[in-house]
Amino acid sequence: MSAPNTPTDSARPGRIKTALASAAGTCVENYDFVAYGTASALYFGDAFFPESDPVVGTLLAFVTLGVGFLMRPVGGALGGYLGDRHGRKPVLVGALLVMGFATVLIGLLPTYQQVGVIAPVLLVAIRCVQGLAFGAEWGGAVMMTYEHAPRRRRGLYAAIPQAGNPLGIAFANIAFLLSASLDGDWAWRLPFLASSLLIIVGLVVRMKLSESPEFEAAKAEGGTVRNPLVSVLRDDWRNILRIIALRVVESCAYYLTATYLLSYITDRDADDRSVALAGVVVASLVAVGTTVLSGALTDRVGRRPVYLVGCLLAAAFGIPMYVMANTGAPVLIVLVFLIAIGVIHAALTGTQAAWFAELFRTGTRTSGASLGYQTAASVAGFAPFVAVLLADSFDWWGPAGFYVSVALIGLMGVFATRETWGPAQRAAAAAAAEATVKLDGIPSQQASRHDASRQRP
Repeated sequence: MSAPNTPTDSARPGRIKTALASAAGTCVENYDFVAYGTASALYFGDAFFPESDPVVGTLLAFVTLGVGFLMRPVGGALGGYLGDRHGRKPVLVGALLVMGFATVLIGLLPTYQQVGVIAPVLLVAIRCVQGLAFGAEWGGAVMMTYEHAPRRRRGLYAAIPQAGNPLGIAFANIAFLLSASLDGDWAWRLPFLASSLLIIVGLVVRMKLSESPEFEAAKAEGGTVRNPLVSVLRDDWRNILRIIALRVVESCAYYLTATYLLSYITDRDADDRSVALAGVVVASLVAVGTTVLSGALTDRVGRRPVYLVGCLLAAAFGIPMYVMANTGAPVLIVLVFLIAIGVIHAALTGTQAAWFAELFRTGTRTSGASLGYQTAASVAGFAPFVAVLLADSFDWWGPAGFYVSVALIGLMGVFATRETWGPAQRAAAAAAAEATVKLDGIPSQQASRHDASRQRP
């Protein structure tokens, strides 16, 4: 059984800096990872699999996209183990460094026309490294922020690193929009090479962070676990399964929209590529605010209600999104992405961080949350591939039904997972915060009066 959380109610120093630094890192990581997804949808079929027909080329490009996702649970397990054993900060810095190196290498890769079959082999190998780094990064970023935050605002603070996700997505798509007019391979190489600037900024910011106070306290009290990975698999495997169900809807729904739907719209009419990319960018920027607002809302009403609404919206939107996209109307295409990414996806991601963290005790928190989170992501990585197969057999009804199905899985996860921030927890936290204010206020008032009396002539 997982032990209850024991956070303090006082504000911890550096909590805002930690949240923003974590968000900067998740922004860079998502830029790197999503850039690959965008390039897979738009360019990699021709650059690395040119001898295939268009459908097979797209399938192969999406398979390499999925390979990176298969490595994410391995990265999550490794990062979770190191984070629970040795601290959150080293994992944050190391994962970002590895991810950045791999992304820049993609921008330098030779194509199939230049070196033949070696090109896709190198692409897959680097994609595996990307998956490892991305899998290791999330748990440390979120747990660092969550454990620095005051108890009553942990939903808000933990959502800030999550807001780095759509921001990185927006930057990646902006890069591809700006490079779309370039000749030849530069249209996809430049966005990967440009990520080096973001990586430098992210590393500088993260190097200045202090370690998680809860981890330091657990370490000082001998509360760290010798093998957190084994411990969490033995004692908390049910919570890991619950996280997988909750995460599948968010991750699959996103890649079915930002990756597959982008490819679907482009295949229908190549002139709509820029409109669809612009839609992803606008939706991602909107999602930054929606993510943070969703996290703040969970502090007021609980984690489950917000996630429940997000899953219900996803189930209802699966078919209308394709009806709107099929019109070819630019306004409706942009609106599709605004609803799917800016509202539905953001509401889910803004809730996840605090809810997932609260299902585990400090000593196994990073391992447990990361394992569930990244295992679900490994499934979602193949969602565009499955969508292509379904569309080949059932036209757009196939991917639309797939979208609705993952939403239903998410709903089952909501009903199977306990509320960690219900009325009782919120009332207890409010009472503790009020008591803390009273205890802190009395001495400070007395000190102020004493100082004033000393200053009188």
